[in-house]
Amino acid sequence: MSSPRIAVLGSVNMDLVAYVGQVPGSGETVTGTDFRQVPGGKGANQAVAAARAGARTTFLGAVGDDPFGEQLRQSLSGAGVDVRGLRTVPGVSGIAHIVVDGRGANSIIVVPGANGTVESASEADAELIEGADALMLQLELPMSAVVSAARTGRALGVPVHLTPAPARELPRELLENVDVLIPNEHEAAALTGEVDPDKALAALLEQVPEVLITLGSEGSLYGARGGDPVRVPARPVEAVDTTAAGDTCCGSFAVARAEGRTPEEAMRFAAAASALSVQRHGASSSMAGRDEVEAFLLG
Repeated sequence: MSSPRIAVLGSVNMDLVAYVGQVPGSGETVTGTDFRQVPGGKGANQAVAAARAGARTTFLGAVGDDPFGEQLRQSLSGAGVDVRGLRTVPGVSGIAHIVVDGRGANSIIVVPGANGTVESASEADAELIEGADALMLQLELPMSAVVSAARTGRALGVPVHLTPAPARELPRELLENVDVLIPNEHEAAALTGEVDPDKALAALLEQVPEVLITLGSEGSLYGARGGDPVRVPARPVEAVDTTAAGDTCCGSFAVARAEGRTPEEAMRFAAAASALSVQRHGASSSMAGRDEVEAFLLG
């Protein structure tokens, strides 16, 4: 059986990551312990995660004509991602300023740059989406692009996976074209007003057919209309950097489901991939390959 094909339309940024013992408060200056420049962006991270999980992955988005743009293109291509859908536009590429504290928790400021020029899914994008086993979307592009891509995916019969981050109100037209919604617990609460994940799951299932809520160190919670909820615990590891854990989970879950694994099997695969990623620094650079994930699952 050939490996599944995943299309990802989303953001690609250069992550500028500062490591500190404690995140500074307003007006406060602290001394950092390390600095790294790492390719990132939720869309690009999910594309790399899907490629590392074994999928043939196509990325759709935009970079600027600055030095970061070429670095980001080469990084995706080097990870095995098809970048025919990555356009270059005049101006700066997207960047993310990330601060990681001594516990591995992070705070992020995103400057969209070229990502902000992607306003809709083009005919060329549709050609690359057609025939995919899943289309992955997030909210770091203009909402018009996300809605347009979701409509395209639905029209082509491609299952649409949406990560609603950064959290914001979701248009009905978008939700009507989403097959799998993958928020974290905070995003689920923001979308529903329900702090309890089980109640948030029930509320979200009134809007979309399937929901996977990621719960950080508590694992994940899945539900589908007409079925019983499924819980899978996180793998117990010591986290040093959680920057791309959610994107790793989303990409790995999409691949596992496209391969025909049950939701629980896909959740366990995604949990293993995420557990490996949080033990390493960086975003896409922290993601393990498929063989390592499978070995970790057996350990």
